[in-house]
Amino acid sequence: MHEKIMEVFQVLHMNGGVGEKSYANNSLVQKKVISMTKPITEEAIINHYISGKFSTTLAIADLGCSSGPNSLFVVTELIKSVHKICKKLNLESPEFQLYLNDLTSNDFNAIFETLPSFQENLRTQMGPNFGPCFVMGVPGSFYGRLFPPNTLHFVHSSYSLQWLSKVPEGVENNNKGNIYLASTSPPSVVKAYKEQFQRDFSVFLKCRSKELVDGGSMVLTILGRQNQDPTSKDGCYIWELMAMALNQMVSEGVIDERKVESFNIPQYTPCPSELREEVEKEGSFKVNKVEVSQIPWSATTNNNNNDTAFYTNEYDEEDPNDINNKNNGYCVAKCMRAVAEPLLVSHFGEAIIDQVFRTYTQILVHRMSKENTHFFNVIISLTKTQ
Repeated sequence: MHEKIMEVFQVLHMNGGVGEKSYANNSLVQKKVISMTKPITEEAIINHYISGKFSTTLAIADLGCSSGPNSLFVVTELIKSVHKICKKLNLESPEFQLYLNDLTSNDFNAIFETLPSFQENLRTQMGPNFGPCFVMGVPGSFYGRLFPPNTLHFVHSSYSLQWLSKVPEGVENNNKGNIYLASTSPPSVVKAYKEQFQRDFSVFLKCRSKELVDGGSMVLTILGRQNQDPTSKDGCYIWELMAMALNQMVSEGVIDERKVESFNIPQYTPCPSELREEVEKEGSFKVNKVEVSQIPWSATTNNNNNDTAFYTNEYDEEDPNDINNKNNGYCVAKCMRAVAEPLLVSHFGEAIIDQVFRTYTQILVHRMSKENTHFFNVIISLTKTQ
């Protein structure tokens, strides 16, 4: 965008720090999704560890770790799973090498500041026989090589691979009224998004196939859809409502229409068959399992919001439903702000961002009070073939 295509690597990061609008304080739904997929992740890492003849060192990478409590929540759960099977089989705990990856703009310092308490909590929970745990940050795009060959035993990624390496070419100014795929997107735009995802995911698989040992495992959770149609509401609706907010501000004279026409989200929400097809085409992995789950948008709600009125105007304190609806819409808006604000600021500037999210929240409140709205997740478990 700006001139041709947004430099995604420079602006695609979650809101850093630990403030009110930070990803660290607005990523509850992501944590719930990680918990929902724990049985698949636990099964995969235990199966790998057992089939690997009980390695003395286990190298685990979390790709797209972001910052905040979820960054270490994932690897903590993986370590617990391995430690549990070691105790059950009366085996010595392996040493753990943990690699936390995200783009260079990610707030890695926020993660590093929590490492002393992370290590202390592990020692307390696991006991004296727990193996050493070495944590390393790995800045860079996972649409390229990150590790030497045959380095990793297990790769995890959650809510990251829906992000594309760039906005597809040919989309800018050809997707009128939309900022992502929608029912009104022309076929050429739908094709461009799908083909960009296919290229990116193929590169991801090729890179990981070199970095994983033979028999190494991956569990990937991707914001996706269950419907075959790329423009279905399963994966598009949350962005359709943001487009409504931006277009409303165009009609009010706050935003230049040309700025909205040239703004497109670098994301693609795949369905299970699309993932399976790309895995089979690339050829380095066996598909163990593919599942679809869903989680309501209201799962973002933490019930501790004291400034809801800033986003929604005053609500009726006598009406519990009104309070609940506005609280839900407010929390979804905060979640989306933590994710999308850097993209919006880079294109529209900072001055209008508060107004964008006030308008967006009002739209969310209205729609969520009348509709069942869900995020759909596609979980795929893979093993590198020998």
